[in-house]
Amino acid sequence: MEIIKTKEELKKYRNRPEINASVVGFVPTMGALHQGHLSLIDSAKKVSDFVVVSIFVNPTQFNDPNDLRNYPRVPEKDIALLKEQGKTDVIFIPEVSDVYPEPDTRIFEFGNLDKVMEGAHRPGHFNGVAQVVSKLFDLVNPHKAFFGQKDF
Repeated sequence: MEIIKTKEELKKYRNRPEINASVVGFVPTMGALHQGHLSLIDSAKKVSDFVVVSIFVNPTQFNDPNDLRNYPRVPEKDIALLKEQGKTDVIFIPEVSDVYPEPDTRIFEFGNLDKVMEGAHRPGHFNGVAQVVSKLFDLVNPHKAFFGQKDF
């Protein structure tokens, strides 16, 4: 298992011939991993040659600075859990400046979806999630991605 912290390192890894010719599965997370994340990684490993797990607390999906500041960050515990499970090939732990070298001003259209349930109380949340997923897909370049039911 490799721990990669920059987009340059990830690009170098992703361009290896054995990786480039294989199916890459991707499990994006914000860390504080739990059994649900591990089940997604299990699913990814069953249908992918290589599994990349990202740990990135995305600032664009928080409209309350206190929520962002208080979000649990336990990378050592997350890494230990992934090592113990033994199904992750790469842990990608980028800095905000790597994911957002400049502010992302894209606006995604969700119709009315971002005005109900969670969206009604957290303006901009869904757009922030769409921004980071788009950026992480561009960086990881996976063939398959795995999301939990909560994300659905």
